[in-house]
Amino acid sequence: MRTRDEVVARLAAAVGSIEAGHPARVAIDGPPAAGKTTLADELAAVLRAQGREVIRATIDDFLFPRARRYARGEFSAEGCYLDTHDHESLNRVLLDPLGPGGDRRFQVAIYDPQADIVLSPPRRTAPSDAVLVFDGVFLLRPELFDRWELRVFLSVAFDRTVERAVVREQRVSSRAAVERRWRERYIPAQQLYFARVGPAERADFVVET
Repeated sequence: MRTRDEVVARLAAAVGSIEAGHPARVAIDGPPAAGKTTLADELAAVLRAQGREVIRATIDDFLFPRARRYARGEFSAEGCYLDTHDHESLNRVLLDPLGPGGDRRFQVAIYDPQADIVLSPPRRTAPSDAVLVFDGVFLLRPELFDRWELRVFLSVAFDRTVERAVVREQRVSSRAAVERRWRERYIPAQQLYFARVGPAERADFVVET
């Protein structure tokens, strides 16, 4: 079994081998509490140490407003999968500008999840050899799949994500509340994603966490 440093080094080498003529777009996909943000940050650190300019972004900054996300109910798995993320805006302001034929002028967010308000930050311009390291759930779905030069999927037992979430959210949520949210909304949404998309089979790399 590879060590964590070996996994990150292998991913960095894969990024280094991309010859796209535009910024390389890397997806770090996986269930909630799989460790996506941690792995994405580790990969970004290695790439920066190699002299690459890295753009870090997350699906959490491309949410629909809360009223739309929960229109089907707070614990709806379909609502989680279908109504949560603004993929059209993600493509328009970030993924397509960094892709083939794009002008490389991008935004890394359109939404503030704490304030539940839409954002319009100023656009930045990426160099052609920049790397976008983007983490989030459901990143290999059809609306996004062709936008990535490298696709990484984090595989983890669902029960393990529940335990991690309980620890992570213990200051703001009870164990019962976290377990209900995971078992009624997040895990069934992932099962729906697995059935429709098969992300582990479509990824370039699968990392066990």
